Amino acid sequence: MYPMKPLISVIAVALLLFGESPPPDPGDQATVTRDGRNVTTEIALPGELNVFGDGVKRGRGDGYRIKSPCWHEPFMNAEDMLKFQTDPRTHAKRILADEESFLAHTQQFRDKKDQEGFWWTPNYDAADPEGSACYGELEQFVFVPPNTTPPSGITLEQLAEIARASMTVPEHTIKLNPDAKSFVNLPTWVWLEGIGEPRRTVTAEIPGFMSVTVVATLQSIKIDPGTTEERAETHQEGCGVGGKPYTKGGTFACGVRYLRSSIDQPGEKYTLGVSTVWPVEVVDNVVPVEFPPVEVETTRDVEVGEIQSNVRP
Repeated sequence: MYPMKPLISVIAVALLLFGESPPPDPGDQATVTRDGRNVTTEIALPGELNVFGDGVKRGRGDGYRIKSPCWHEPFMNAEDMLKFQTDPRTHAKRILADEESFLAHTQQFRDKKDQEGFWWTPNYDAADPEGSACYGELEQFVFVPPNTTPPSGITLEQLAEIARASMTVPEHTIKLNPDAKSFVNLPTWVWLEGIGEPRRTVTAEIPGFMSVTVVATLQSIKIDPGTTEERAETHQEGCGVGGKPYTKGGTFACGVRYLRSSIDQPGEKYTLGVSTVWPVEVVDNVVPVEFPPVEVETTRDVEVGEIQSNVRP
């Protein structure tokens, strides 16, 4: 049986002096959340893993999933962990509720107090449906010697996957000419607005342990006319990275030439889609892994009418 009264007295004083400490704030950089259209990685628990960059929460993600939705990450050395786990300002309620259980729980940290090494704690991707269950199967605290990684410890490849899953790119706007309505056999020019800088970066790091940066660079666009080849010709040879704005007398090289009216389509319109394609690379190739490009599509309706002609007898 552990002695109880002295520790309870310390806790009571701590409550009077400090009150109950709020949970740590993960901050804007430590969490990557849902962007309203697609789901990106959402780091569940505040800790040492940080995700940041101009590709974080600056547009749309593509739903990329990391292979393993849970992992252990380095948290604190033995001395700092003992202080953290026994801090009366943080654990006052638990100590007052069951001091004996609390002392039994913290004994593992007392046992490692003078040893070199780090405590690793679990974390998971809350945006992944399997993340919580995966997390539940991990040990809550794992102590390993310096320069050692536990079997489920996060790797550079996993860190790169987290950065890739966190990547968002701008949601573009489709511009057309003709804009309001096109006609059969008339070239419909296509270009994009709202892209901004054609390069986005995301870094995932555990300070003092490892860091990976991935870069997404806009390479091309894809046009989907919203119908079959028999009803539309798609021209992409001159699209480049942002389409080709209409110029009077210019050569039509990016857009759609519709061959049939949209009168028989739902809403009497075609749904034209344009996707931007952003290949992703790991900076300095710190880990040899290849990722699929980020592809984000925007659509808009296109009404296509027949050109009427009058023939005089």
